[in-house]
Order: sequence, then structure tokens, then C-alpha cells
Amino acid sequence: MDDALNKLDIDPDEQQEWLEALDDLVLERDLADVSSLLAKLLDRFQYHGGQVAALSSYVPINTIPATADLSLPDDGMDGKRAHEYILWNAMAMVVRAGKVAPELGGHIATYASIATLYRVGFDYCFRQDQHDQLGDIVYFQGHSSPGIYARSFLEGRFDSQQLDLFRQEAGSKLGLSSYPHPYLMPDYWQFPTVSMGLGPLQAIYQARWQRYVARRLGATTRQRIVWAFCGDGEMDEPESKGCLQVAAREGLDNLIFVVNCNLQRLDGPVRSNASVIQELESFFVGAGWRVFKLLWNTAWDKVFALDVDGKLAAALGTLVDGQYQSLVAKGYDALLAYLADQDPDVAKVVAAIPAALIAELAPGGHDPKKVYTVYQQAMIPNGKPTVILAHTIKGYGLGEGIALANTTHQHKKMSEQAMLSYAKKLNLPITEHEASLPAYYHPGSDDATIRYLTKQRQHLGGFMPTRLTSKQSLPVPEKALEGLYPSSGGKELSTTMAFVRILTTWLRDKAFAKYLVPIVPDESRTFGMEGLFRQIGIYSAHGQCYDPVDKQQIMYYKESKDGQLLQEGINEAGALASWLAAATSYSTNLQPMLPLYIFYSMFGFQRVGDLLWAAGDMRARGFLLGATAGRTTLAGEGLQHNDGHSQVMASLIPNCISYDPCYQYELAVILEQGAKRMVQQQEDVFFYVTLMNENYPHPQMPDGITKQIMQGMYALKQPKNPPTIHLLGSGAILREVEQAASWLDSQGVDCCVWSVTSFTELAREGLQKGAESHVSRCLGDGLPVVASTDYVRQYAEQIRAYIPGSYRVLGTDGFGLSDTRKSLRSYFAVDAVHVVREAVASLLENQTMTDHQAAQMLQALEGWGHDSEK
Repeated sequence: MDDALNKLDIDPDEQQEWLEALDDLVLERDLADVSSLLAKLLDRFQYHGGQVAALSSYVPINTIPATADLSLPDDGMDGKRAHEYILWNAMAMVVRAGKVAPELGGHIATYASIATLYRVGFDYCFRQDQHDQLGDIVYFQGHSSPGIYARSFLEGRFDSQQLDLFRQEAGSKLGLSSYPHPYLMPDYWQFPTVSMGLGPLQAIYQARWQRYVARRLGATTRQRIVWAFCGDGEMDEPESKGCLQVAAREGLDNLIFVVNCNLQRLDGPVRSNASVIQELESFFVGAGWRVFKLLWNTAWDKVFALDVDGKLAAALGTLVDGQYQSLVAKGYDALLAYLADQDPDVAKVVAAIPAALIAELAPGGHDPKKVYTVYQQAMIPNGKPTVILAHTIKGYGLGEGIALANTTHQHKKMSEQAMLSYAKKLNLPITEHEASLPAYYHPGSDDATIRYLTKQRQHLGGFMPTRLTSKQSLPVPEKALEGLYPSSGGKELSTTMAFVRILTTWLRDKAFAKYLVPIVPDESRTFGMEGLFRQIGIYSAHGQCYDPVDKQQIMYYKESKDGQLLQEGINEAGALASWLAAATSYSTNLQPMLPLYIFYSMFGFQRVGDLLWAAGDMRARGFLLGATAGRTTLAGEGLQHNDGHSQVMASLIPNCISYDPCYQYELAVILEQGAKRMVQQQEDVFFYVTLMNENYPHPQMPDGITKQIMQGMYALKQPKNPPTIHLLGSGAILREVEQAASWLDSQGVDCCVWSVTSFTELAREGLQKGAESHVSRCLGDGLPVVASTDYVRQYAEQIRAYIPGSYRVLGTDGFGLSDTRKSLRSYFAVDAVHVVREAVASLLENQTMTDHQAAQMLQALEGWGHDSEK
């Protein structure tokens, strides 16, 4: 009975009558009916002004009663033996790697805690693609990778040589990556999950993506389940819990979270002075999820059967995690003795528990029967996403010093005696010498246990994890963009608006349009994309259940179940998770798509850099459009909105191809050629393209420069006479460079102006080809070079090594601030005046200009706004 009830000023007999009435109702009616009645009572209570928390108290019992437990489809003995072999081989792999080099590390304890949760999933639940039905998608808990490799070893997918190369990849292509890394193991892992929180977040949007492609393209995803395995400590990450409401709002009953609640993180208990399971239950219930608690194994059912009044259960609910761990580390008899000392009623229950039964007690996450039961219930859709809070023990079964010890999660050593003891406990048919090494154990492909493993996976469609890829090539329209190549005819527009025009053109090509996935985080009107609302519709799981306030307008807010535009709200992390699901659809759905995610550039790479790094790891394909880019183009918005570094951040991801175009024809070429690389030639790259909100005229595209635009630079203006200096510019600052060149020309200085669409691509090719690279060929004449961009100097500095002459770089280092574009460019010294100043200094340094000529030119520059003091 709850202590809070006992404190109420209500007659105890009356309380008991209410409780007994509820008990009778539960016996007579379905639990769903009882739940509905209680919900109505709470509604009426709130009508009278009462307030009730989502969960007023914590009841530490399994959600599914023992009477509903299911038996495993087989006797479970072969699965149990396989489970034991996997545990041994996972431990052996980590220990053997540690003997090669202690710093290699590994994670024994984490896998031991989650092993049964995986065993039941692999043997009975995780479906691989079959015929015309796509299988399940599983986000594995990153630190548990040794156990996944050990299972694949038994299945014959890896041999002992590969296990011996765990975390040793530099010297062999057979090496196994430390964690799930698709970039390193492209036929095996699907998702990188070890960066905490990214797996749960991506799983939510992956489940939503499955609904999106089913409604738009008729994909066979109806029976598909997205599983996300994560730790209770991992749930502290903002990404883990930040979008739970999205899953509930979308009704994603194709999503199952399995939270491995071993109560321990790296340094100690996840919640030392509270209960993390209680906290998570309340959080998920409040977010609208269906919650299953899996706390106790089958032996505990017999204990709770003795606890008629619920005294023992209530006492367990008072323990904080730190105390619980401390007691269980001494044994369950110590735990029960402690509780008995606190309450004489509990003492009576404890006294009735046989010692043999106490020896069988364990958390529910280690009981295959309990896990199977809760999985089968979770797989029945009911309109809500599901979370299973599975209580486990870190290092379960590994012996003293590892199990329940507050040691590092990557515990990688076991003494020889501990290994001998572990082999004996698992009843392995190996010698003491083999156990002490430790040697791997495989009974042979004809063994009943191995045949069982293979049979189970064949029944479910095939081995997992397996990363498949579509061979389908999407034809990118060849001439769809030609209308953008001529000049804007004096009409001013931004590259952001040019992007919208290009996207609109693509959407008119019906064969190509259906594979496009525009994504916007509540900034469609800001970017001039509101015309897409009516043209392609905004995707909504529920359609449009209201009359929009702007329905009388041509570009009203139109939502539909088969809408194409993903409008993510003010949620950059969620929007990028949607982009990742679309950008890897060629693998997860065997259907290539082309997502185009446009966002404020400042809130792209800076805010969600970890997700973008994961995009590279999982071989994403798609466009990221960083709008309002540059430190001076957004002008009045100020420091937090001024992006002067996203291009540098993009350069750090090896398979991210980044560009900073100034003119619409540059942008058109980049999008067209980039699309061909990703969905036509099927390269595992993605593109980051910066766009500006500054309006200006756009010239006609010069002939024959498509290849050079993609290489990173082309000559925009060649002087009549041989040049004396090269001026480089990118993005909006290219126009400042052009102005500087015109002024220098008027003073008799012959300049060659280069539009640099990507300093990063130039630097990457330079690193590979040196003097044979494009940048070296363009600027290899030894003339001085001046570059100016709207980004920090480091962006343009990347190509310094490939320029034989002097190289001066202007950039927007430091924090941004609010002002006009003109003032900001002067402040950061990247405008035309400062380009001239640096050009004069370079020519003087190169002895191409005398001191007298330089002084005269700088004096003439005063009338153009040059501040000699600055």
C-alpha cells in the first residue's frame, strides 16, 4: 500500500474498500478498460481543480504480470548454449586485444548486461529483408559491439583471425572497428551509434521516415519495426530525450526503445540518490509513450506471490539506485535482510522465502522468457511508440571485480583465475590452458547450437547486422537548369532565391521530382520557399485537420498525409535526423532519395556537428544548404547569427564536399553535378553548399567552366595584358574582389580575378597531386595572390602550400556583430578597399611596384574610403 495514501486524512477502512474495489475490477475486466476508467476519474478530478502528476509514485514491479508470460518457441537450450559461447568469445576477443596492446581497450561489462536482450531479439524478433517486405532496422548500443562480433563469429561471418584484429584496422582490411562504423565496415554496420544520444534521436526520425516513404512511394514498410538499444546513462543526453514527443505526436507504433538499465555509467550509479527507472518511466509516460518495465526475473514472481499486501514491493521502491547496487553487490540475501530490518511486515515476507529461491533471483533483463514476453507485447502496434525499461547488471556473470563494480565501462582485463572460473561457469568444453589464453571457442558448423543459430536467422530473413545498398541509379535531368545559366538581366536576387528556382525546376520533372525530399526547420517563408506549400504539400501523419488561417492566400500552409516537404519546426537536430534517414535510404530502404535540407548556416554545423560527423560515417548522400551564410551577409542579426566558420567545419569531414558559390550559374552547376555524383553515379559523399540572402545582379555563365567550378576555381576576369597579381574571392565577397580589381585596373594594375567556389576542394586535390593539382596550375606562375572571403582566414589558408608566390589572406576572424553589410565588411577588412590595400602591399613586397607608386596609389585610395590609420 502506498505511503502517501496512509498519510491522507481518510479512514483506513475506507481506503481499503477503495483498493479492494479496484482489485475486483482488475480481476473482472480487461486492463485497458480499467485504465480508461481511471483516466476518466482523473479527468473529473482535474475538472474540480485537482492536480495529479503523471506518475504520483513508483511501483517497482514488472508491467506484464507473470500470468501473461509466454514460453520460448523452443526449449531454449540451444539458444542458451549459443548465448554462453557468445559471452565467452566476446570476453576472449577483448582480453586478447588487450594483450596485443593495453591501449586497445574494449567493453566486456556492457555487453554482459545487454546480452540476453540481444539474444532474444536475434533469435526471435529482428527480421531481415525478405522478398518484397523490408525487414526491421536496429540501432545497436555502441559499446556492446564485442558481443555482436562474437555472434557473427559463431555464424561463420568472421573467423578467429578477424576477431584477433579487433580495434586493429590500420594494418589490415580485416580489422574490426571499435564500435558500429559503416564507413569502416560498409557491408556490416548500418548506423554509428556510439556517440551518445544520436542513436535514439535517429531512431525516432527513421521510424517517421518509414511512414513517409510508405505514403509517398508505397514502400513496403508497414510491418517494419525500428529498434533502438541504448543505455540508461545515455538517456541523459539531450538528443536521447529531446524529441520523444515527436514520436508520440506522429503515432510511431513502429518504434521500440530498449533501455538497458544497468543503473551504472562510467564513474558510478546513473542516479545514485534516486531511481533512474522511475525517472525514465515518468518521462516517457509524460511524453505519450507506452512503457513496459522489465525489472525482475521469473524467480521474483514466486517472491512477490508471498508479498500479499505489497509490502516488499513498496520497500524496494524506497531504495535509491546507489543503495540498491551496494546491497546487490553483496548478494540478494543481503538486500532482503536490509529491507527486513526496516519493516517487521517485510521481515515476515523475507522469512518465508526459501534460500534456494533467493539464489535464483536476478533482474528481468537477464531472463529470456521475460524478455521474449515483453518483446512480443511491444511488437503489437497500438498507436504509440514503445519503450522497454529493462533492469540489468553491468558485467553480469563476469565475476567479482567486474559485475556491479563501479569500474570503467570499457573493462578489458580479467585475471587468469577469473577466466578459468568463467569458462567453468559457462561449462565450456575447453582445457584449462585454452581458458587461460583465452582461446576462442567454436563447436563447428555441424554442431546443433550453430545449426540452431543459422536456422533462426534464416527464418527471420538473414544475418544481422548487414548493410545492403541499392544499385538503382536516378537519372538527373540534363537540361532542367539551363534556364538559370543566362544572366539575371539586371534583376537582383540572392543565391538562396536561386536555389529555390532550381528546386522548383527540378520539381517540375515528374520522373525525378518524386525522389526529392525538401527539408526546412520552420524557415520556409524566410527562404522564399512558401510556394512549395501548395505545390508539393507539407508532410503530416494526420493530414490537415483544420482550416489554415491563410487559406485564402495562394501559398497557404497546406499539410497532407502524402506531402513531400518535411517541415520540422524549430528543431535543427530533428531536421538533420530526418535528412540522415533520407540520405541513407539507398541502404535502409534500398531506395535512393535526394534530400535537400536548407537551414541557417550558423545553426547547421555549429549546433549539430556531431550528427554531421555521423553523416560522414554512415555514408550519407544529399545536399545541406547553409543559407544566410558568411559573417557579414546577414548584417543586422548579430553575433549568434553570423556564420564565418561553417565552411571550415565542413572541411573536417572527409566525404563532405563543400562549396561557397557567388553566382546562380555556379550554384546550378554545383547542384546538378553534385546530384549526378550522389544519385546517378552513387558515390558515398554529401554536399554542403552555402547560400546568401544578399540580392545582387548575376552575370551570364562563361563557356566551358563547368569542370573548373567543380574543381574549386575558375578565371572570372582575365586582363588584356599579362597579369601582375591574382585576386581570389568566394561567395558574396567575390563581388568586393571584382570591385577592387576594377579600381586597380583604373590605376594601371593588371589583375586576374578568380572565383573560388571551394577552397576545401582545391586543398584536398592539392594534398593528393601537389604541383599537378588544379590550384597549382592556376596560380603556379609565382605572381602574388590575395584572397578575401566572408569566413575566418583558415578557410582560404588551406591552399597556401600550393601557391609558389606570396599569399595574403583576408577573413572575418573573431565574433560577428550587428551593422550594415558595408560597415561590417570594412570592420573585418574584407571589402574592396582592403583587397586593394593588400594587393598594393603584395606588389610592393614583390618589387613589382615602387615605394613612390605605392604611396600614390594609397593616396588615391583615400578618396575611395581607405582608412590609412587602420
